[in-house]
Amino acid sequence: MHARELFRTSLTRLTATAAAVSLLLVSGGCALIREDTAPAAQVAAEQVRLAQDSQLPQGDWPSSEWWKAYADDRLDALVARALEDSPTMAVALARVEASRAQAKLVDASTGLQVALTASVNRQHLSENGFLGPFAHSDPAAGITGPWYTEGTIGLIAGYSVDLWGKDRAAVNAALGVARARQAEAAQAALVLSSQVVHAYYDIQSTYAMLDLLEKARDIRQEQVQASQARNARGLVARTQVENAEAERVALDQQISSAQARIRTLHEILRLLTGAGPDGLPAIAPQPLPERGGGIPPVLGYKLLARRPDLQAMRWYVQASMDQIDAAKAAFYPSFDIRAFIGLDSIHMSDLLRKSSRQINLVPGLSLPIFDSGQLNANLAATRAQSNLLIAQYNESVLKAVREVAQAGIELDDLSRQGAMQQDKLKAVTFASDSAAAHYRRGLLDKSNAHEAMLPVLAEQSHAVEIRGRQVQATVTLATVLGGGYVGQGD
Repeated sequence: MHARELFRTSLTRLTATAAAVSLLLVSGGCALIREDTAPAAQVAAEQVRLAQDSQLPQGDWPSSEWWKAYADDRLDALVARALEDSPTMAVALARVEASRAQAKLVDASTGLQVALTASVNRQHLSENGFLGPFAHSDPAAGITGPWYTEGTIGLIAGYSVDLWGKDRAAVNAALGVARARQAEAAQAALVLSSQVVHAYYDIQSTYAMLDLLEKARDIRQEQVQASQARNARGLVARTQVENAEAERVALDQQISSAQARIRTLHEILRLLTGAGPDGLPAIAPQPLPERGGGIPPVLGYKLLARRPDLQAMRWYVQASMDQIDAAKAAFYPSFDIRAFIGLDSIHMSDLLRKSSRQINLVPGLSLPIFDSGQLNANLAATRAQSNLLIAQYNESVLKAVREVAQAGIELDDLSRQGAMQQDKLKAVTFASDSAAAHYRRGLLDKSNAHEAMLPVLAEQSHAVEIRGRQVQATVTLATVLGGGYVGQGD
């Protein structure tokens, strides 16, 4: 018990002495910092907003599963499969786990380290060395040279006292990187889900266009047959037949291109979802959704809580600040304690005796005095990297606001185009309905009545194109708004 108290008292005195010496030397450590530039300024809050003249549709923020607003079970299944099986997500999640493990490693390295040690050292002492007297054999004096077998067994411990926060800053930096990687995984999921939704509705738009093309092709085929019949009776020239045939072939080409596009998009979905060659069934045609998109009346810094890519950059900036703190703390004295408690004997037969007990307590103090400018160079490099990250963050914030504005403006423009297209479609439909009425009364033949449907089909195709672009714009808007991601601490 007395030995324990003596050990504790010695440890306390040594720690206090080392701490006092460190405080006396700290001014010398500070003097080593020759210069350090100020951190770069981050983007001002008033810049994170939309311009006053941006007329955007108003709506709610996208939810974390924003694609479910389209109420399509098949789409929901595709996105869920992509998020679960995609190689892209596997890579992103692996990066998250690697950064978490690294953060745990950095944290663990700052704590108390205790290990069991045991060794046997068989040695022959030199007569001309420092231990030369022990190279001879004198049993009466306990000297049995020149050969000795030394045995050692015990516990060794080490602890670095984090007086200036260097270790704490390193741990915080590692945790910041881990949080950034987690936000990057959320960004990967957002991009992947938006790619799936884009491809899915691109397929549905192409299906709608394909249906209209096939209807137009049927009418053109009917015209070809009518022209051939009239030509056989000598009522029209062969030129009219060939013109009708050329128009039908042109539609066949468009149909073939649409079918090829559907197959290509299906392969894209297969890649995005990680499906095998036969692992993704054909996508059945579905009507395009009528739901529009929108953003909240006030954008501001809420954008930062919705964009995982900005959250990731924010955490990288914070980690760089902690790295600067660690670089500055390296200029100050470091204090550590090493200890050994166990048994040591130059004769193995005496190793387990009480008299072989050994206790070592080694406090250590280190102060950098001359390092050829290494510490200052490290601080300058760390500061420069931090300022680069801040500049990239500022650029990304302003770019994000611009992306939201552009997506909203495009959606607003497409909405107006869609309304005008409906007026145009209404006008050409009147002419087609009139031709159909004349046909029912026997005032117009069937071929001419059907031909009047071609302008209607063309305008319907244009309407489908606009509607498809509207859907794609809503997906883009949801993506640039962050989908629904909320970062840690927000």
